[in-house]
Amino acid sequence: MKYVGMAIQQKRNNTKSVILLMTFPLLLLVLLFLGCYFSSNFDVDIASERFFSLFLYVLVGVGIWFVIAYITNVKIIDFATGARTLLRSENPRVYNLVENLCISCGMTMPQIHIVDDPALNAFASGVSQKSYTVTLTSGIINELNDSELEGVIAHELTHIRNHDVQVLIISIVFVGIFALIAQMSFRFLRVSGGLFKRSRGKSSIGVALVMLIIVALAFIGYLFSTIIRFSISRKREYLADVGATWLTRNPLALASALRKISGNSSLSKKHESTVAQLFIEHNPNEQSFLSSIFATHPCIHKRIKILEQF
Repeated sequence: MKYVGMAIQQKRNNTKSVILLMTFPLLLLVLLFLGCYFSSNFDVDIASERFFSLFLYVLVGVGIWFVIAYITNVKIIDFATGARTLLRSENPRVYNLVENLCISCGMTMPQIHIVDDPALNAFASGVSQKSYTVTLTSGIINELNDSELEGVIAHELTHIRNHDVQVLIISIVFVGIFALIAQMSFRFLRVSGGLFKRSRGKSSIGVALVMLIIVALAFIGYLFSTIIRFSISRKREYLADVGATWLTRNPLALASALRKISGNSSLSKKHESTVAQLFIEHNPNEQSFLSSIFATHPCIHKRIKILEQF
């Protein structure tokens, strides 16, 4: 078997992620054209005219949404998980572990946040040097020994070093856009439903059918964007495990940490699922082929097995 170094792995992973990210705007444009096509009674010329007239408005709207979400992502994530700033005086042990790892790899120390939750989990967030953050639950801090916690922190620092956090946050923003479109389409259909019932003419039936198709397209877009988002997340977890091993020189410590995390990673915060792909673990059980497509992470037992073979 040909040896593939860390740098090559990073390059391949980044290339695949960029390709996947490009599918988000492409999918949005395809759905926009299909919506125009079905709403114009399957007339390509009219559909094209409507598409180009709406293109700029859609582009500006998505751009504004994207910029706002991109800038405020840390606050949004903190709200979703209930995270807060962890003071050095509150837990110097965590600060020392993070500082030592940052010094060893020559990176600027990120902010440290904590989620007051007994679950065992951690994640990295932020899109720039000023906003990079490593967040740990109180449960993982209390349950793991120094070597295990160091492995977890190294995993999250690797996500920052590999620019995974930016890629994952971009994918979360795009999925949020598709979710909003799907939700607005469904609500519009419900409001319009009463009007369609009052008028039983062929034209009203045709309009209702077109609206159903558009809503279906919106949900298909949300479904496919979610699958793409999870695919990006899964591809980067293995590389982060390898990066953590390179930083700590102790793959068994991270394997031991993952074994403790398995089955104990679910936060009690009800909104945490919206940012679950950022977590170190969110799918503790064995996965079937179908469930693995919608999984934010690869099977934890496979990750542990790989670490134990280093």
